[in-house]
Amino acid sequence: MMMCFLNVCLCVLTHRALYYQRRWVKLDVDYLRYFENDKDIYSKGIISTAFITNVTGVGELKFEVATNNRTFIFRAESEAERNNWVTVLQDCTRGRHRHSTVGPGSPVTPDYQGYLELKGLRSKLYTVVASDKVFLYKNIDDYRIGVGITSIEMNVGNVKDSDRRNFDLTTPYRIFSFIAESEQLREQWVDVMRNAIGEALSNSEVADRIWAEPSNSFCADCGAPKPEWASINLCVVLCKRCAGEHRGLGPSISKVRSLKMDRKVWTEELIQALCINVQCSDVLETLSLIFCGADVNCITDMASWPSPLSLASAHSQPLQAELISHNLNTEVGGAMQAIHYSAPTCVSHNGFLFKTASMARAVNERKAREEFSRRWCTLNDGTFSYYESDKNSNPNGTLKASEIVCLTVDVTEKHGYDNTFELYSESERLYLFGTDDPDSHKEWVKSIAKSFIPASAEPLLRLSFERIGRLKCKDGLNLQMSKVGWFALVGSTLHAYLEDGQGEEIHLRKLNELSIQQDNEVLVLVERGRTLYIEGERKLDFAGWCAAIQTAAGSGGDTLSQQQLTETDIPVIVHICIGYITQCGLTSEGIYRKSGVNSRVAALCERFRRDARSLRLREGEHQVDDVSNVLKRFFRELEEGLFTSEDSSTWLSTAAIQDESMKISQYQLLFNRLPLVNKATLQALINHLYCVQRFSELNQMNLHNLAIVFGPTLFQTDGKDFTAGRAIEDLIQHYTLIFEVEEQQLKKQLEEITVIIQVREKLNTNTEPGGHFICTVYLEEKKNTAEQHVKIPGAMTAAELTCEVLDRRNIPVQDKEYWSCWEVSNKEEMERPLHYQERVLPILHSFGTDSHLLIKKHLEMETMIVYLTSKVDPSKHGMMKFREERSILGLGLTSGSFHDRYFILNSSSLRMYKEVRSNRPERDWPVITLKVYLGIKKKLRPPTCWGLTVVYESKKQERPEKQQWYLCCDTQSEMREWFATFLSIQDGLQQTRVSRVLPDTRHGNVSLIPLRGSENEMRNSVAAFSQDPLAVSEHTNHWD
Repeated sequence: MMMCFLNVCLCVLTHRALYYQRRWVKLDVDYLRYFENDKDIYSKGIISTAFITNVTGVGELKFEVATNNRTFIFRAESEAERNNWVTVLQDCTRGRHRHSTVGPGSPVTPDYQGYLELKGLRSKLYTVVASDKVFLYKNIDDYRIGVGITSIEMNVGNVKDSDRRNFDLTTPYRIFSFIAESEQLREQWVDVMRNAIGEALSNSEVADRIWAEPSNSFCADCGAPKPEWASINLCVVLCKRCAGEHRGLGPSISKVRSLKMDRKVWTEELIQALCINVQCSDVLETLSLIFCGADVNCITDMASWPSPLSLASAHSQPLQAELISHNLNTEVGGAMQAIHYSAPTCVSHNGFLFKTASMARAVNERKAREEFSRRWCTLNDGTFSYYESDKNSNPNGTLKASEIVCLTVDVTEKHGYDNTFELYSESERLYLFGTDDPDSHKEWVKSIAKSFIPASAEPLLRLSFERIGRLKCKDGLNLQMSKVGWFALVGSTLHAYLEDGQGEEIHLRKLNELSIQQDNEVLVLVERGRTLYIEGERKLDFAGWCAAIQTAAGSGGDTLSQQQLTETDIPVIVHICIGYITQCGLTSEGIYRKSGVNSRVAALCERFRRDARSLRLREGEHQVDDVSNVLKRFFRELEEGLFTSEDSSTWLSTAAIQDESMKISQYQLLFNRLPLVNKATLQALINHLYCVQRFSELNQMNLHNLAIVFGPTLFQTDGKDFTAGRAIEDLIQHYTLIFEVEEQQLKKQLEEITVIIQVREKLNTNTEPGGHFICTVYLEEKKNTAEQHVKIPGAMTAAELTCEVLDRRNIPVQDKEYWSCWEVSNKEEMERPLHYQERVLPILHSFGTDSHLLIKKHLEMETMIVYLTSKVDPSKHGMMKFREERSILGLGLTSGSFHDRYFILNSSSLRMYKEVRSNRPERDWPVITLKVYLGIKKKLRPPTCWGLTVVYESKKQERPEKQQWYLCCDTQSEMREWFATFLSIQDGLQQTRVSRVLPDTRHGNVSLIPLRGSENEMRNSVAAFSQDPLAVSEHTNHWD
C-alpha cells in the first residue's frame, strides 16, 4: 500500500481548468482512494484500478490517471514523489484485464444493489453491498465505470432498523442514516447488510477444521448439523439456538463463543482440544473431574508447580492447560469445596437492562420509557455486551472494558426509568442504560466500574460515586508531561489516583479558582499550594466532567457547610462581602442599618448562590448598602442558622447571666461546640463587626446599633425583644476574650483599616461632590509639558473633551484636519479612537495604570473616508493572519503562532473560516461585542507591522468574559481598509445607544465627525455622517 498527501484536480476529457485541492491519497491493489486528510476513515472518492487505462507524468510535479471516461490530475510535492507514484501505479495496473464497465470479473461483485437516500445529503446514492463491504456511488453510471465515493468495512458495522423506511449503519467513526424506497426494500437492505457483517466477522477456517471431526459436525445438545458455536470451557459445539440457552446459564457455567467470529479465542491448542475431545482419554478424564466438582484453582503443594495449570504446562500438556485455563472462573460444586480460592481477575455479571440508542452528544433532556428498549446484557472477560434477548447468541453491540473511559450514575428519576447510568467510550459514544430495580442498578454499576478501574485505583470502588473514570492531568512542577489519573466524584469531593501516586482528595467547594481554559480543553483547579490541570482527551466525557465538577464546586444547599468555602472554612459569600465593606464601606454612615435596592440585592444573592467564587464586587458597580443587605439576608435565610437550631436557645439564655466571667466561659463553651464551619464564620463576622464599631465616629454604627441590627438576623427571631441583640452585643464587646484573640494581632488589623480609610480619603480628593472626576489628558504625545488636568463629568463625551483641550491650548483647527480622542495602552502597544459620542468616564474607570487618554490628529482620516464612500457593499472579506491570546495551563504565557484565516465582516458579525472554500465558520463573533485597536505587541513577533488587536467582551451578566486576539495584514492599505470597515459598522451600532446630542461648538465634532476649519464644511460633514457614521482614527506610527 502507498499513501501520502497529493494535490488533486478532477478534469473531464476537454481538460477545462479546475483548482487543486490537497488530499491524502492511498493506493492498494484494488482502489486508488483520496481523503480530506490523513485522519479520515472514509474517502472523498475511489477509483478502481481495474478501470485505469493509463498513468503518465504531465508537466511539473503532475501526473494523470486516466479511465475510459474521466481523467484525474494529481500534483505531488516533489519530482521524486511524482515519479514514484507513476511507477507504482503503472506496476499496479500493468497486465490487469481492463474494464470499461462493470461486468463479470469486475472487482465489485454485488450481493445487492440499488438507490438509497443518505440523510444530510438530500440526494440518493447508488449503494452496492459486495461481500463484506458497502460501496457508495453518486449514480449507477459512476458504478459502471468504477468511480465511487467511499467504501465501508462491515467488520466494524452494526445495522439498526428504525421506523418506516429508515435504518442506520453504525460504525465507530460515523453513522450512515439511510432511507429506502419502501418498507419492504428496507427489510431487504437490513438483511443483506447484516449478512455482510456476518461475512466480515466470520472465520470459516476454524469452523472447517473443527467440523472435520465427524462428532463435531452436529450440535452436542440437539444434534443440529453444522453448529457455529461452542462452549470453550465444556469443549462442546452448539447450534445457534442451544448457544442462546447456554449463554443464559451465565459465563460462570458455560462460556459460549462463535466458531466464525470470535477469532482471538481460538488458539491452536483449543482447536485441537475440540477436534480430539472424543479420542483423547486424558482430556475426557479431566473434563469428567471438573464436572464432578474438582477445583482447578486448588493448591498442588508443589513449590515449583503450585496450581494444576502450571503443572500441566510443565509436563508439556498444552491441551490440558488450555482446558484448565478456560475453567479457572467456573463455579464448582459437590463435595470438593474451594478453600484457597483467589478472587477472579475478570468480573462477570448478566441480566436485563433497558437501553436507548447510543449517542454522540450529552443527554440533556429527559428520556421517556418509550425511548428505552429491553436488552439482555452480559459482562464477561472484560467485555460488556447487549443482545436483543437472552435467547440470542449474536450481540447487538459490545463495549470492551478497556474502551470505557467514564461511568456516570444519574440521580433517581432523571429519566423514564428510576435508576439509570451512562457509559462513555473512547470513540466518543454515550450509552444510557436503566432499570427500575435499585439493587440491580447498584450491582451493574459496581460490576462495570470494577471491570475498567485498575487495581492501583481500587479504593475508588468503595465510594458512593456519582462519576468515575479516566482523565489526563498535569500538576506540580512538571507541566510538560501529562499523566493518567483515575477520578471519582463524590458530592463536593473529587477523589484522585494519579500514576505512581497515593490517593488524594480535592475539596471542590474550597478551591481558590476553578476555570476552563484553552477553548474548553483544560480544567484548572487551584487549591492552596497546588494547581491541577485536567485535560480533555475526548470532548464528550470531558464536557460532562467539567459540568459535574463545576456544579459540585458551587453552593450545594442552604446550610453553612454546603457553601463554597475559603481555606479557613468561611463561606465565600461572607468573606467577599466583609472584604468589600472593609475596603469601601466602613466610613459609610448607617452601614448595615440602611436598606439597599431590593431588586439589586436579590440579583446579587442569586449570583452568589450560583457561583460565589467567580463574583467580583467592584466599587461603582456595586453599592455598599446592597452588599451589606446581601450579607444580612444570607444569615437570616440560613438553614439551621449560624448558632444551629439545637443550641440557639442556649446562646440566648446565656445572655441573661449576670456574672461576666461565667457568661464569657459559657459563650466559650458554646463556641467550641459549634461545627467547624460555623465556628470559623462566627469568629470572622464578629471580628468584622468589632472593627465596624471601632470606627463608629465615621459610620454612626456603635456597639448597640450593630446589636439591634444583627441580633434578630443571626438568631432568626422576630426582634420583638432585645435578647438576641444582647447576645450579639456581648460577643462584640468581649470579642478578644471569648474568641481568645491576641491584642497585638487585632491592633495590627485596626491600623491596616485606618490606612485604607486614609488612602481612600486622598483618592476622593480627585473626585468632586457632583461626581466629576479629575483626570490627566495628554495633547499629541505623553510628556509632562503636554499634560492637561480636566474635570470629567459623568456625561462628557469624547468630542467635548477634545474641544475643551483644544480650547485651553488655543489651537486653531485648520482645513482638512481631523482631531480625535484616543485610548492608548502602553503595555499592550495598542490604541483606538473613541467614538465622538462615547462617554469618557466609563473608559477612565476601566483603565489600568498603563493606559492614558491622548488628543491628537488623525492623518489617515481623509484616505479612509474616500475608501468608504467608494464602497458599494458595507461588508468586507479577505485573508488575514490570526493569532489568539492563549494561556498555557493558566500560567499566563502565550502560545501558538499566526495562521492564515479567511474573514467575513458584515453589519452583524465577524466570521472566521479555515480557508476560502470552508462552509462552516470556526468562529463567529457579534460585532457589537468587539473593540478594535491599532497595533500588536512586539513580543508576539507578528509577521508584518500592520496589525490589529481585537478585544471581545461578552455582555452576559452572570459570567462576563474577555478574550483577546490579533490580526495581521499584508499591506498598510489593507489594514486601513479593515480598520475603517470595522469602525464604520460599529459606530452605526453605537449611535443607536447614544442619547446625548453633541453641542454645536466652533470646533465641530471630532473622531468620526471631522474637525474642519470652516463652520460650513463642518456642518456639511455632520449631515453626511448622520447618513453613514464612521468611527475611524489612527496613530501616526501605525500608518507609517
